[in-house]
Amino acid sequence: MITYAYWALAIVLILIIVGLVGVKFKQWPAAAVLGVLVLIIAWAAYQFHFEQIFVKRYGGVMSVTVPKGQHHMTATWKDNNMWIENYDPESNTCIFTEYSKGNMLQGKVTIKNCNPLNDGR
Repeated sequence: MITYAYWALAIVLILIIVGLVGVKFKQWPAAAVLGVLVLIIAWAAYQFHFEQIFVKRYGGVMSVTVPKGQHHMTATWKDNNMWIENYDPESNTCIFTEYSKGNMLQGKVTIKNCNPLNDGR
């Protein structure tokens, strides 16, 4: 819900800028440039800062796809970064992958011969 409110606020801000600069001051090229600039800034702020914060703290929306051939095991938060554990039965490895803000810093830890699905038989 917070994600939709964020984008609604960004659109309202763009409409206010276009209304003031374009309609009131009759500067349509400047209004268009400012509107696109606000849209780019809002997108960058969401991608590189707000997305995971919204999901973790306020119930925002985010999706992650499990790579083909792997089985999802668990996910957890460390600070504002999400760590996801998947199991690859073909290579018998557990793979921990970090999803950070804007995917700028992505850690990966591989545990070989982990066999988490072994039931002891």
